[in-house]
Amino acid sequence: MSSLRGFIVGGLAFVLLLAFPLGAPAAESPEAARRQEIEMVVREYLRAHPEVVAEALQEMERREQEAQRKRAAEAVRAHLAELTQDPGSPVGGNPQGAVTIVEFFDYQCGYCKGEEIELKKLLQADPDIRLVYKDLPILGPVSLFASRAALAAQKQGKHGPFHDALMAATGNLTEQRVLQLAARVGLDAARLEKDMADPAVEEILARNTHLMEALGIRGTPALVIGTELVPGAADLDALKRLVAQARRK
Repeated sequence: MSSLRGFIVGGLAFVLLLAFPLGAPAAESPEAARRQEIEMVVREYLRAHPEVVAEALQEMERREQEAQRKRAAEAVRAHLAELTQDPGSPVGGNPQGAVTIVEFFDYQCGYCKGEEIELKKLLQADPDIRLVYKDLPILGPVSLFASRAALAAQKQGKHGPFHDALMAATGNLTEQRVLQLAARVGLDAARLEKDMADPAVEEILARNTHLMEALGIRGTPALVIGTELVPGAADLDALKRLVAQARRK
């Protein structure tokens, strides 16, 4: 019934616009009279069935969301190598996993910390997943400091435990606290600060920012699973569904 209503209203509107395009003179004539008659029919129909307007708006929103999803998938495919194979991006989970998840995150983002818990559950349940970390420090100087430190920790082979410690930290991070957490997981703090100044660290972050812009990412967390861009957090069930979908492709 709702599709029939949409067809009726859409058909009437189409006839009206086709017969009387915008800008046509409103002089008294048989055409003007017909136009008024059609306008009255449409108006009365919408008064009797106001839900049609809501249905039309919902359909427009659905189509726009689908168009956005397709644009995002095309962008992911165009940048797939940068997303999944950048040698500067840390990798967790199973490095040989058949399905790759790319996570954009900020160490001060509360939603990212929640997503970390869901991702850990997923990795425990599915040992065939490769997780690529994309630091996106968008929440200020301390976020940038933490990301630089985490990326520099790769040179000491301790990105994993340091990443976990930063994500598990509660309250506000400070530069001093970041360095304390680094020491707690066995990092040489003096070497870490030296490695943080390596231009390669800034280059990694610049590439991540480029990907954020290319994919239209507006905040953290954001995930790429297969060719699907997931803006925002996803719970365990949604993650499992998206991984299963990626495996089928």
